[in-house]
Amino acid sequence: MYWIMNDETDVMWMTRMNTVLLGSVLRIFLITFMILIAACQVSLPDSVMPRPVDTTMHKLSVADPTQPVTSGNTPTAADIAAVAALNAEFDPGRDPVADLATAKVEAKRGGKQIILSIGSKRCSWCRVMDEFINGDAEIRSFRDAHFIWMKVNVSDENKNEVFLARFPKVKNYPHLFVLDADAKLLSSRFTADFEKGHSYDRRRFFAFLRQSVPSKN
Repeated sequence: MYWIMNDETDVMWMTRMNTVLLGSVLRIFLITFMILIAACQVSLPDSVMPRPVDTTMHKLSVADPTQPVTSGNTPTAADIAAVAALNAEFDPGRDPVADLATAKVEAKRGGKQIILSIGSKRCSWCRVMDEFINGDAEIRSFRDAHFIWMKVNVSDENKNEVFLARFPKVKNYPHLFVLDADAKLLSSRFTADFEKGHSYDRRRFFAFLRQSVPSKN
C-alpha cells in the first residue's frame, strides 16, 4: 500500500516541518541567551576585576638637605643629601659646627668614623685629592663605607678659626683629622705623606684608611 501525497498534503507537511525547525532554533537561541546571562552574573574575584585608572598626581620624594638631620627622624633621602653636602666642596659659607653635628649622627647610625678634610677651593692639592679619590672606585667605596667625609673651609673669606681651635694647628693643606662618632680626635695626618709625583700614592693612602677604620669592639 502506497501513500500518495497530493499538493495540499505537501504544503501541510512542509508547514509542519518549518514550524518544528523554527521552534528548535528558538529553543537553542533561548538556551544560549540564558547561559550568557548567567555567565555575566558570576562575580569575578578582586584580582580579576578591572581597576579604575588612577589619574591623580603623585608627589615625588625630594631630598631636602635643610632638614635637621640631628633630629634622627629625617627621611633617608634627606639624610643622603645632607651627608653628600658635607663633602661637596670647600664652602666658606657653611657652618662647620652644624656640619659636624650632622656627621656625628650619621657616623653613629652607620658605625663609622669621621674624617675632617681641611682645605680650600684654591688649594691645588685639595683638588688633586678629590680627583684621586673620585677616580678610584675601590678607594671611594671603602671611604664611603667606613667614614663620613666632611670638608672644612680655610680661606681668606672664612678661616673657621673658632671651630679649628679645638684641633692641632694646621700649617699646610689638605690636612686630615680622624674623629670617632663622638667627634673625639683619633689622629692627625698631613697629606704630604701620601704624595707621589703629581698625585697620591694609592698603597699608602689606602693603608691610612684601613688603619683608621673604626673598631668593631
